[in-house]
Amino acid sequence: MAAPESWSDKEKAQSLLQERSAIMEWVDAISLEGKKIEETGVMIELGGEGEDAALLNEAEQCIKGAEKSLDVLELRALFSKENDRNNAIISIHSGAGGTESQDWAEMLLRMYMRWLEEKGFQAKVFDYLPGQEAGVKSVSFLAIGPYAYGYLKGESGVHRLVRISPFDASGRRHTSFASVFVYPELDESIHVEIDEKDLRIDTYRSSGAGGQHVNVTDSAVRITHIPTNIVVQCQNERSQHQNKDMAMKLLRSRLYELKLEEQRQELDKINSEKKNIAWGSQIRSYVFQPYQLIKDHRTGVEIGNVNSVMDGNIDPFIEAYLRWQSGSNSHYEN
Repeated sequence: MAAPESWSDKEKAQSLLQERSAIMEWVDAISLEGKKIEETGVMIELGGEGEDAALLNEAEQCIKGAEKSLDVLELRALFSKENDRNNAIISIHSGAGGTESQDWAEMLLRMYMRWLEEKGFQAKVFDYLPGQEAGVKSVSFLAIGPYAYGYLKGESGVHRLVRISPFDASGRRHTSFASVFVYPELDESIHVEIDEKDLRIDTYRSSGAGGQHVNVTDSAVRITHIPTNIVVQCQNERSQHQNKDMAMKLLRSRLYELKLEEQRQELDKINSEKKNIAWGSQIRSYVFQPYQLIKDHRTGVEIGNVNSVMDGNIDPFIEAYLRWQSGSNSHYEN
C-alpha cells in the first residue's frame, strides 16, 4: 500500500483499504482474546496459590467467555467468499395456499427479525405486500450488520411448514410453503451495467406501512428488467425518488448474483448444495404437528424446540450450513 501507484486508482485503493481493514479486524480480535487468556491464566495461578474461590470462579467465567468468543472467530473464518462481509437483502414470498402460506411467510419474517435483533443488527423493510386476511404475500428487507450476507446466505430456498391450521375450523393438518431469497448488498465500487432501455419503470400507490405519505401519491416504484424478467419494487421510502434508488440497488444485486451464477455454470463449478428455488426442493421442514421437529435437509441438523427457533434461534442451522459448505461435517440435535 506504500507504493504511490496504489493510490492512483481510486477503486483499487478502496479495495485495498477494505482488505486491510478486514485483516486488522482479525489481528485485533485475536490479540484481544490472547490477552484475555493470558490474564485468565494469571488469575488461575493466583487463585490456586491463595485458595481464593472467588478469583477461581471469576477465572471460570472468563474461560466460558473466551470459548464463546473463539467460537465466533472460528465461525467467521468460514466467511471467505466474495461479499460475505456485506449487508444482506432478503425477500420472502408466500407459496400456493392463500392465507395459510401468507401466515407462514409472516412467521418467517418474524423469525428473521428476532434473529437480527439478537445479533444487534438493523433491519430496513423496503417492500411489504400484506395478505388479504392475514400474513404477507411478499416482503423484502435489508439486513444491516457485519457479515449479514455471510450468515444468512444459506437461508435461500424453500421453507416447508406442517401444522394444524388455525384458519381451518375442522382442525386439519396443512402443509405450507414459502421461499426465501438472500442477496448481498453490493459495494458501491462494484459496477453492474444496466441499460435504461432494458427497464420498464411503473409507479403505484403504496399499500404497506409508511405513515402519512402512504396512498397519497404514486410514490411506490416497480422496475422490470426486460432481458431477464427480474422484477423489483420498493414502496416504504418517503419519496418516489428514494423508492427508485432502493429498487435500483436491489436490481443491481439481483443482476450481479445472476451474473455470478452464469459464470459458475459456465465453469461447471456450481456447488452441489445449490438447489433451484422451487416447490418440492425445500431446504428445511418445520413440523409443529403431529410432533415437533425442525430439520435442515442439507446438513441434517434437527431441533425439537420449535418455539425457540421461531423466536429467532437459527444459529445452529446457520453454523452447520457454513461448516457443511466448507466441507466440515457437523450434526446437531436438540
